[in-house]
Amino acid sequence: MPRSKVTATLLLAVSLCLAACCLSPCTLAAAPKGGKPLVTAITKDPATLLYTSPLKDSRPLVLDLSGPLIWSTCDRSHPTLQCHHHECAHAHSYHPPDCPHTGYGKPDEEDRFRCKCTAHPYNPFAGKSATGDLTRTALSANATDGKNPLHPVSFPAVVSCAPPSHLAKLPAGAVGVAGLASSRVALPAQVARTQGVASKFMLCLPRTDAGVAIFGGGPLFLMTSTSPPAEVGVDLTTLTRTPLRSKRGSSSYYLPVKAIAVDKAQLQLPLATGGVVLSTRAPYTALRPDVYRPLVDAFDKALTAKWNSKKVKAVAPFELCYDSKTLPGPTRIGWLVPDIDLMLEGGKNWTFIAGSNTMVDVKNFTAACFGFVKMKPEKGGYGGAPAVEIGGFQMENHVLQFDLEKQQLGFAKLQIFTACSNFNFTLSH
Repeated sequence: MPRSKVTATLLLAVSLCLAACCLSPCTLAAAPKGGKPLVTAITKDPATLLYTSPLKDSRPLVLDLSGPLIWSTCDRSHPTLQCHHHECAHAHSYHPPDCPHTGYGKPDEEDRFRCKCTAHPYNPFAGKSATGDLTRTALSANATDGKNPLHPVSFPAVVSCAPPSHLAKLPAGAVGVAGLASSRVALPAQVARTQGVASKFMLCLPRTDAGVAIFGGGPLFLMTSTSPPAEVGVDLTTLTRTPLRSKRGSSSYYLPVKAIAVDKAQLQLPLATGGVVLSTRAPYTALRPDVYRPLVDAFDKALTAKWNSKKVKAVAPFELCYDSKTLPGPTRIGWLVPDIDLMLEGGKNWTFIAGSNTMVDVKNFTAACFGFVKMKPEKGGYGGAPAVEIGGFQMENHVLQFDLEKQQLGFAKLQIFTACSNFNFTLSH
């Protein structure tokens, strides 16, 4: 075979292999140890209910569990990676909805022998995709011992550029999105490579004030709300662990949920079709209609069977709302309403904190609504949509550890006298 054809064949094989790795659940190899984990604050935007971290020049990037890329607006003078760069195929292989599969890049206007690499940043909140240069920029966080920040750290990251119009529907001041998916060009993998830390990260999403994210391992310590406050370590060895699944063509994290139970009574739901994903894109857990209706009816039945709770007019986006005066409680953890359990493989359960993660107070606390919503159909119907998209509200005040080396999720609800907003962000000297 002529050398030119051999070379072309090898290049095609390498390109296909790299592209397949980004689209499939590639298991990330353990990173060389030696560095310190990085910590950053998480803020919940009150207008959009999205979560951001000040990662780019102290400006916020939206955290997206399903995002395979980091993307942001860029300066005009930004450098652009060339098409042969080893990260180019990884970044370019992600094609969002309605985005055509085009070549790796575009000709360099100054050098006709070079090709500039492009990628396709996707804004899931506006439902828009774009094409932008793949560049390298500096992101920043703080090294940590799990108790507080130690010192600032600036690290290089491969980022896709996006036009300013691509920031539509993001929180005010946000300059892009930090993808947290299990891809080589998402934030966790890049931190692992540049800092020599483990390929794992923790999220502790806040209800109010600032939560915390740690990239590269643990530990994690939080302050209590007692007087005087005390420092409490989260025992990461006791987290409930379950496999993280993947789905071809999706960069989302799927959980092996077998069933959902209301007040310990298992519901017969079609979860196998579509699956159950974790999402920071959704403020509240969204369920496909064939899953939503049985869950709502079962919750209402379980609640009214024990308490004479009075329903009130629906408050968007929720359907099932009650007069707060007729609900049991409240307590420090919220209303004493029926538990919602995600029944996982191996006999394990993820129980949403009763009241705190299932009921949303509305109308100046005069009413409370069941905090689950009906999923909106995409173009052409629900298609390959998940059966359940677990939203941010249900994950708040839980420790979630994403171990990308073992493809596992570890989770636990926090102790009653602390919260995700109780991390000590005072810089240690």
